[in-house]
This record gives sequence, structure tokens and C-alpha cells, in this order.
Amino acid sequence: MTGGQRVLKVLTCLTTEHDYRLVMVAVVVCFAACFTAFRLYSRMRGAKGLVRAAWLLLTGLVSGSGVWAAHFIAMVAYHPGLKTGYSPTGTLLSLMIAVLFMGLGFGVSSAQRTRTNDVAGGLILGLGVASMHYTGMTAFVTQGVVVWEHATVGASVLFGVLGATAALMFAGRARSVGKQILGGAVLSFGVCALHFIGMGAITIAPDPTIIVPQQLLSGGALTLSVTTITSLIILGGLGAVAIESQTTRSALDRIRRMANAAYEGIVVVQDGRINDANAAFCDLVGASLEDLTGAPLFGAILTFNDEGVSHDGVRREGLLQPVEGAREIPVEVFSRLMDDGARTETSGLTVLAVRDLRERRSAEEKIRYLAENDGLTGLPNRNSLQARLAGALERVEASGETLAIICIDLDHFKEANDQHGHLAGDALLVEIARRLQNSISAPSFAARLGGDEFIVVQVAGGDQPTAAAELSGRLLDALAAPVMFEGQDLTLGASLGVSLYPDDGRTAEALMANADMALSRAKEGGRGVYRFFKREMDESIRERRALARDLKQGIIDEELVVYYQPLARASDGEVCGFEALVRWRHPTRGMIPPLDFIPVAEESGLIAPLGEWVLRRACADAAAWEKPLRIAVNLSPLQLNNPALPTLVHEVLIATGLSPHRLELEITESALFKDYQRALDNLRRLKALGVRIAMDDFGTGFSSLSTLQSFPFDKIKIDKSFVENIHRHGRATAIVRAVLGLGRSLEIPVVAEGVETQEQINFLRGEDCAELQGYAIGRPAPLDTLGGWTMASPPAAPARVKRPRRSAA
Repeated sequence: MTGGQRVLKVLTCLTTEHDYRLVMVAVVVCFAACFTAFRLYSRMRGAKGLVRAAWLLLTGLVSGSGVWAAHFIAMVAYHPGLKTGYSPTGTLLSLMIAVLFMGLGFGVSSAQRTRTNDVAGGLILGLGVASMHYTGMTAFVTQGVVVWEHATVGASVLFGVLGATAALMFAGRARSVGKQILGGAVLSFGVCALHFIGMGAITIAPDPTIIVPQQLLSGGALTLSVTTITSLIILGGLGAVAIESQTTRSALDRIRRMANAAYEGIVVVQDGRINDANAAFCDLVGASLEDLTGAPLFGAILTFNDEGVSHDGVRREGLLQPVEGAREIPVEVFSRLMDDGARTETSGLTVLAVRDLRERRSAEEKIRYLAENDGLTGLPNRNSLQARLAGALERVEASGETLAIICIDLDHFKEANDQHGHLAGDALLVEIARRLQNSISAPSFAARLGGDEFIVVQVAGGDQPTAAAELSGRLLDALAAPVMFEGQDLTLGASLGVSLYPDDGRTAEALMANADMALSRAKEGGRGVYRFFKREMDESIRERRALARDLKQGIIDEELVVYYQPLARASDGEVCGFEALVRWRHPTRGMIPPLDFIPVAEESGLIAPLGEWVLRRACADAAAWEKPLRIAVNLSPLQLNNPALPTLVHEVLIATGLSPHRLELEITESALFKDYQRALDNLRRLKALGVRIAMDDFGTGFSSLSTLQSFPFDKIKIDKSFVENIHRHGRATAIVRAVLGLGRSLEIPVVAEGVETQEQINFLRGEDCAELQGYAIGRPAPLDTLGGWTMASPPAAPARVKRPRRSAA
């Protein structure tokens, strides 16, 4: 028989020997089963363990029973013109074969998402359907002999295998309903093709001798039972899918709500295309989820700064390109492979967490800016100055240009800041920075070192020192102009120190140090001027800095000693106390006088620890004296304006055991006016402790009567510059007499300093001066020489001067 004859025979069998109505029922049942099988198949691919086994069992049961039902409904539709029946044993056997092979085929195909698995699964499905069909044909009984045409049988098996394989390939993961319908339709076609081609392969030779038993299943009963059972199974499968879909949808809705609540963008990628995304990612891209679904992600929307592919758990940075040409967004991407039941990474879903880095980059830029620039004025800070100055030095060395370093210190800034508040101080600094920038042009630049200290680096093509002098003059004029703040003109000024490259140094460190030395000379010269660095400055400054280092170590090593100068009552010459005066016994330079190291201590900030050491030493020594004599200790301006001074004095008195009324603290008016209110607050707290307060060097400072009115001083000390000129200059004598009269009027005792002659003693006694101090009473001496005055019963009392009558001079 030729191929055409075989095709004709198959078509003749289908058109003349089958009931179309039942054929249509069989086709519908077959498609319903296959469609349901692919819906179950999609769930099975994403499951593991027992859940996967349950889905696999349900898939095999629904697809196997459905295909088997379609086969037997089609068999019932077959009318060869002879009496027919069906053996129960063969019928049940064919059902079990269908369920087994269909489950096995779908299981193999879902194990891995590869073409090989699809082919293997299709082969098993096709052979299973063929085995079910021809096993079922063995249960077919009729009044005749069934003769098979083997070539047509082989063709039917081939159609079944090809249809099943194509169905698996076309359906893929079968995640969408469209893929499920396509897979079900192709598989249904393969099953129907196998069945009807197989039916065209038989020829029945009538044989009246063959009797069809009555107990065999009849066509009507078989159709009803098969259709009912199969429908229930298919409905059960669809119900399971519906329940699972609803459960999954609810879970996905919860997950989506959580994902949409996330600050970071989340996008699910499948085969390089967007499968799903949360609201944050859509906002970043500027598109809706519908527009993004299915769009390529990598290269089109997201590009990475480094080459390669995203691996599980790897952090990468890239750029996100929003739609409509918006500016690219720097992002940080974390990837995670989401297991969808497949066993290869390429077939799984990749979840990307996309973090917008714009705020972080902005914060990093701000941190970088603050690390290199002053937060108040915007000028380069000290750290940035070093790098920019190094670059400027390299430039001038290569180009032959000139370079100058100008150190700037604002005059009277602290006074303005204290008087008008920190807001005024900040406004002044901002305005000063603006004026500096307006006074120079690139490549020259200005920087702020801190406080009220600024630096200008001048890079110029002109001759030096002419260019630096011209710029320094312009800077002084610019900084001398008043600054308006809240309707008030705040007047400042500046002192400038200038060093030149390469004359004053070839390194940044040397130039900065030398400019600072020149600035110190400018401030010493009256401020409001500029000074160029001179070599002799270097030697003087180095000497003072070396002395400051030695003094710092000397305080630690206790090289300092306290000398005590006696104070005596003018009335009888009896010693009533001592003033503590510090001396420095240097290990190599010998005894250094206070006039040499006290200014160094004030400049270097060592005056505070030095003053504290003297206070502790003097109080400890005085506490050990047998006589309860007073001890006077000088306070520096820095100590007086320190809020912790009363606490320190209280602690020293407790530690040494000295009675507070024996301690006398001496201050100058100039120190009082550094920070008037704070100083008065400290003095009141010291008075509350019981400590006595003396006004030292009265007449040399402001000599303001309001000061004596504001605070009840315990003593006034007339400066020795007036006392030593008694009877030498009439004005000096008149001033001393006036101060003594003022003291008597205010009931404040007056002490005369610098008393060196008997004539001075006689005059001061005659004017009722309270106490005397000077070489005529006693020179400063170390502690171990004071026994004659400090012991309770001295072996020999010092001689007393006879009191003369009151002088009329």
C-alpha cells in the first residue's frame, strides 16, 4: 500500500466510520486535559520536595486520565458496522499506562530547562500515549479479525512523539495562559493524530463465529462513565490550580506591597528582560510597570561601571538611564538568584535591589568639600592649603613665576566677637573671606587656617618684593574698611607677615614659618602694618621658641622656684605677709629673670600651667609657716578669665590646708578689662571663698574709678614707677598722695611698691600708707631664708625704724 493510499484510508476511516459528535467530545476532553496538565506543569516547575511530587502526581493523573478518556470516547465514536465491546482488564491497564507515562514525561521535562529534557520528556509522552492507545486497542472486541497495517502504526507513533515534543518546546516554562493553551493545543493535536492515524491502520475482517460477550462494557456506559470521571479529575486539577493561584496571588500581593514600601528599587529579571518591578524602581526609571515588563534591562536601562555579569550576592555600581532622556542616576545594585525550581542559574529569575546613590554621592561631595574647605567661609582649609601650596610651588619652579606667602591676623576681632556675639564674629569672617577673594585673582588663592588667621598665596609674574608689597597694601586697605552688622559699623584691621620664594625658603613649611615670624613682628610693631621676613627675625623667634620648649619641660621637671618678698606694716615695720615671685633656675643658662620668660609663657600659652604651679607652691609653703602671715600671688589675664579659676583656688586651699583669708590674689586693671564681665564674675566667686583681692599696679592701666565701685577690692597697690619718684617729681608725689587719700576715703588699704629709701618710708608713713614693699623692707628670697619672719619666736627680731612726725611735704 502506498503512502497516498494510507492517507486516504485514514481519512475514510475518520469521515465514514466515526460519529462526529463523539469525536468532538473526545477532542474537547483531550484539550481540556492537556491544557490543565500544562497549568499544573507550570506549578510543578517552581516547587521542590513533597510539593513537587504532589504536583507531579496530579499532573500525571489529570493528563493521563484525560488522554485515556479522549481515546475511549473516540473509540466509542468508531462504528465499523459490527457489534463491538471492551474488555475491562485492558481498559484499566491502558489507564494506568497513560497516568504513569504522562507523569513520567512531564517530570523529566521539568527537571531542567533544556532542549534535551524537552525531547526526552516528549519522547516519553509520545510513547506513553502510543502504549496507552494500542494497549486499549487490545481491549477492543468485535465480530471479526483485526488486521494491522504496520507502517501506519509507526506513523501514528511518530506523530504522537513529535506532537508531545513540540508541545513541551512551545510551552517552555508555561508561566502564561497563552503558553499553556499553546502547549495544550499542540499536545492535543499529537494525541488525536496518533489515535486517528492508528485507527486508520486497522482492517476488520468479519467473522460470524466470533461472539462478543454480554459482560463487556458497552459504548454508552463507557462514554458516560469515562466522561464523568474524567471531567471530575480535570475539574479537580483546575480547582487545585485555581486555589494555588489565588494563594500565590495573595502572597504575591503581600510581597508586592512590601516591595512597594521599600525605599530601594527592586526588579525581577528573566533572561535579561524585566519580569517585575516595585514602585520605587518604576519611579527611578520614570515609567509604569506595564511599559517596563518585557523590556531589556542590561545595556538599555542599566549599565554597570565594570564589565562582567551579576553573580549571586555581588554588589556592583552602575548608571540607571531613566526614560525620556533624563540625567543618568548613579546606583548600587545587589543581585540575588531566585530559585524557580530549575537547577541551572541561567533558567532562574534574578532579583536586583537597586539603590539610588544620589544622596550618598551628594553627602560624599559635601564631606569632601568640608574636608578641603572651611565650613564657614568656603575658603580652602589648612589641609587643602598644604596640597594647593605644594602645587603652586611646583608651578612657579617650572614657569619662573614668583610666589609670596602672606599670613594675615585680624586686629580687634576677639573684642568684636565678645562684644557683639558669635553671629557677628561669623559675619565678620565671611566678609573678610569675600574681601580677600576679591583682592586676588587666579592662580593666587586665599585660605583660612582657623580662628581669625588667614593665608594668601600670591602667584605673580611681577618682580618681588614689589608685587607682594602692592598686594599687602591692597589687603590692608580692604580689611580696614568697616563691616556693617545689624546697622552697626564694626571696625577691624589686620597685621600681615610676608615671606618670598625662594629667598625666604624653598619649602611650604619654611615659607609658612617665616611668614608667621614676620606676622609676629608686624603685631609687635603696632598692628595694622605688614612686614617682610628678615633673617634676624628667624634667630630671635627661634630663640623664643627654644625658650618656650625649655620652659614647658622646666615646669614638668620643677626647675622653677618661688622667691618671697616681704610686705611690712608702715606703722611699725612689722612683716605682715609675702608676695610670691617665680624664678627659673635653667640647668644650662642659670637663673633666668621673670622679664625674660614670663612674656614667652604668655605667648606660648604656658602661663596657665605656670600660674597654677606657683599658686600651689606658694599656698603649700605658706601653710607650713608658724606665723599666719598672708601670701600674695599674681594672676595672669588668662587665669583671671578662666571660668575654672574659682574651682582651682578652692581645690588648692583644701589640698594645702591654707586658710582662705591668708591668700591674696593680685590682678591688674588691664587683665580685668580683657573680659570685664567674666573677670568680675570670677572675682565675686573668689571673694565668696574668703580670698582677698588686690588691685596691682594701680595708676598704670585704666585707673577707672568705676572699677573700684564695681568690686570691693581688699587692697590697692601703687605702682613703683610713682613711688620711686617721690620728692623727685612733684606730679608723682601728688599722684601718690591722691591715691592714698582715695584709699582712705573708700576704706581700702593702700600698699606702696618699690620702696627703696628711708625718705620714701617716712613720706608714706606720714600719709598713712597701710603697707610697704620694696628693697628697703626686704629683697625677694628663697623659702629657706625666711625663718626670721615666719617662725613664731624668732631668735632676733629685725630692727624697726623710728616713726617720725607726719611730714608736711
